[in-house]
Amino acid sequence: MNAFALIPFAVFAIFYVTLGVIARDFYRVPMTVAFLVAIASALFLNPKKKLSERVEALAKGMAEPDIMLMCLIFVLAGAFAAVAKASGAVDSAVVIARWIIPDNFMVAGLFLVSSLISLAVGTSCGTIAAVAPIAMAFSEPLGLSPALLAGSIVSGSMFGDNLSMISDTTIAATRTQGVNMRDKFIANVALAVPAAFVTLFIYLIAGSSQSGAQSVAAAAVSFKDFVLILPYVLVLLLALLGMNVVIVLFLGTFISALLGIAFGPLDFWGALGTAGQGTLGMSETLTIALLSGGLFNLVSEAGGIEWLTNAVAGKVKGQKSCEFGAFFLTGLVNLFTANNTVAIVIAGPVVRQLGRKFKADPVRLAGIVDIAGCFVQGIIPYGAQILMATGVARSAGADFSGLGLVGSIYYPFLLALSAFIGIVISSLREKAGRGK
Repeated sequence: MNAFALIPFAVFAIFYVTLGVIARDFYRVPMTVAFLVAIASALFLNPKKKLSERVEALAKGMAEPDIMLMCLIFVLAGAFAAVAKASGAVDSAVVIARWIIPDNFMVAGLFLVSSLISLAVGTSCGTIAAVAPIAMAFSEPLGLSPALLAGSIVSGSMFGDNLSMISDTTIAATRTQGVNMRDKFIANVALAVPAAFVTLFIYLIAGSSQSGAQSVAAAAVSFKDFVLILPYVLVLLLALLGMNVVIVLFLGTFISALLGIAFGPLDFWGALGTAGQGTLGMSETLTIALLSGGLFNLVSEAGGIEWLTNAVAGKVKGQKSCEFGAFFLTGLVNLFTANNTVAIVIAGPVVRQLGRKFKADPVRLAGIVDIAGCFVQGIIPYGAQILMATGVARSAGADFSGLGLVGSIYYPFLLALSAFIGIVISSLREKAGRGK
């Protein structure tokens, strides 16, 4: 255990935030450089090991299977978004969506669609990869902020990530606490659904206040539009059926290219070039994912994560503080790992021991650690979800920072607030029961 092993995370935060404040523009502070500075400080940790061993630990963290899979998904999402846009699928999706959904409800509608898809498929990144390319196309014709549109999708994706029966976080939370998925789902719904309704209301208001900033009449829907959106329909259907997101994105890109060639916007070489440009457009996103994985492994091997876990556990004194402790422990580990599943796997066994010691309900603890992970994962600028959303937006011509996007992501904050209220109410009921 080593508290000083957490210093690189402080270095990252201070470097990125301080320079952003000084410049009054976070766009001027590349997040990749902030990670490199933090990694440089992390290489001074664990002096008992040779420098070559520390560099090897950095490389192992960057090459961790989950990080590599995440990078592959980013690459394919970039290719799919670029080819679909070039083929005309995005324009057709906008025309059809405006025909079905009133402009004033578009932001809220995207949140609702993303919530349902993520609930069905159990993957937030897969949901963002499928929906974000369509959403970005609504910005200009409807006068909507691209960050607001992306925020509604990230919010919806985190709804399913928290509740879905096939989500990695749900599986990790229930297994570490030794509870049934159905029981955890029922306990979680009571906290998640109210937060989702409030979020939907906020996006209704936010979307209505912005929509119509540009008066552009919607184009007439044609048969060609329905054909061109087939890649999106296929991606969503296959994802709902549980097909691996990597295969889904491969197929979506291939079919988008075929339709683009068939209807004229693309030729063979144009499709290849567009796909290549789309993958390269994800370069910054890939770099951040790799660097964050390496930094976490350096800190973990130096004892930082173990110290953090024990420090939070030492503050727990009863059932109420056990539940709050479970939330903060999982959230803090997630803050450093940038992966909510990994955070739950690390913090979960400690939470289970604390729950047994203080007789806390394991079902509630499973829901709380899952909520904590989804809360932090949905708001950290270097997390996969925000990286995915900003990357897809950038490939579509919209440029905003991950930190700027956080201001449009409402659901994770409301979910955390709902969890806190639930913990307090549960504690009051227990006290009332003991007083009778």
